[in-house]
Amino acid sequence: MIYFAGIDIGSTAVKVVVIDEDRQIIGNKTVATGALVFKNAQTAFLALLNEIGLQRQHVSYLTTTGYGRKLFKDADETISEITANAVGAREAGKEFGTIRTIINIGGQDSKGISIDLLGNVTNFAMNDRCAAGTGRFLDMAARNLEIEVSDLGLFHFNAKSTPAAVNATCAVFAESEIIGLLGMGHEREEIVKGIHFSIAKRTIKLVKRVGIEDLIYFDGGPALNKGMVAALEDELGRRLVIPEFPQITTAFGAALIGLESHQYEQQEQQITEQTNAANAQSCQGSCSSCG
Repeated sequence: MIYFAGIDIGSTAVKVVVIDEDRQIIGNKTVATGALVFKNAQTAFLALLNEIGLQRQHVSYLTTTGYGRKLFKDADETISEITANAVGAREAGKEFGTIRTIINIGGQDSKGISIDLLGNVTNFAMNDRCAAGTGRFLDMAARNLEIEVSDLGLFHFNAKSTPAAVNATCAVFAESEIIGLLGMGHEREEIVKGIHFSIAKRTIKLVKRVGIEDLIYFDGGPALNKGMVAALEDELGRRLVIPEFPQITTAFGAALIGLESHQYEQQEQQITEQTNAANAQSCQGSCSSCG
């Protein structure tokens, strides 16, 4: 059995996935990116290999993606996170049908991606100019509300009144707005629900630029937030496809691309060897006839 690894080095988290030649995920790991990007990514990769009982030489092909992909010099290939995300979403979502639209909310950006029936990217739009509408915005909101990010979904569903209006389109102004809402006596549950709907509205505007078709796949760390999912589904008026581990979709796609690249290289090598052997045999035949 041979193995393939994908490492998604994002702005806030490093995601590592190892798959086998049957395209099955053997293990995954997520750690904070931190300031020492390469060191943290390499440590996470080696730690995952140790956890699943593999060594570096067992990984035949390593592909990196994300903002820090070129910092990992040990990689066999680097790939755009747009392409890797599309490949990973198509494979992870195939049990639900054919994925055509992807919503990805990352640490510092959000994306809308449209893919064709073969999984090729046909269009995409990205918001990376402001943290509002991203995972970092949710982190900031949780900090100001003095709750854990993992509890945002619970607070969303515990809201007993209308969601508080969070209208700011800039994370800095949104932070001030949240503090102001608290000062006005709004419950944290109302504010959390308002934040989720604010992000949902902004995200859907982005995705509409690339076209919304069934099935819609939602990935990235915020897809673990059930309140965020509920707000998006309410605004869309339809269900979203969400994988078991939405935060690793892009790393999974990178690993799959590595598997395909390795298979292509093996085929090319086999063709070259067959051609060389045929040429050598032809040469020997010619030399014998000349003798």
